[in-house]
Amino acid sequence: MTVWRPPQQIRVKVIGLAWRQDRLLAAEVEDDGGRIKGIRPLGGSIEFGETREQALQREFREELETAIRIVGPWHLLENIFEHHGATGHEYIFAADVELADESLYERDEIRYSELDETAATARWFGRDMLRDAGIDLYPTGLENVLSRWRD
Repeated sequence: MTVWRPPQQIRVKVIGLAWRQDRLLAAEVEDDGGRIKGIRPLGGSIEFGETREQALQREFREELETAIRIVGPWHLLENIFEHHGATGHEYIFAADVELADESLYERDEIRYSELDETAATARWFGRDMLRDAGIDLYPTGLENVLSRWRD
């Protein structure tokens, strides 16, 4: 198991909000013991010289081997968080996306590898599933911009 700690610098990231009806595609986030403590939509860091659009396209190609189409407006979130005693700080651009590989919408579980070869699992999560299981949605504040999850 890989032990992850946030880098001690501000990072700029992108995440794609892929939907299957009212279910959001998100990767499981585990604590050091392997317990699922939350979920986070797929995406990653913006590299130097890369636009947010290019970064989001690249991340989905790397993680799910699919192209995407950005179909919604961009939202900007600031996330200052603590993970096992280490503080992280990131700015995250989020936008609704459509997956070019339509077969991904039919799969309940999508296993993939991060660039560092860490195994990861993504699933389609409904708002009720998070509440019932006591699982958090990351980054903090994301739920406020999810129009499909508003009451």
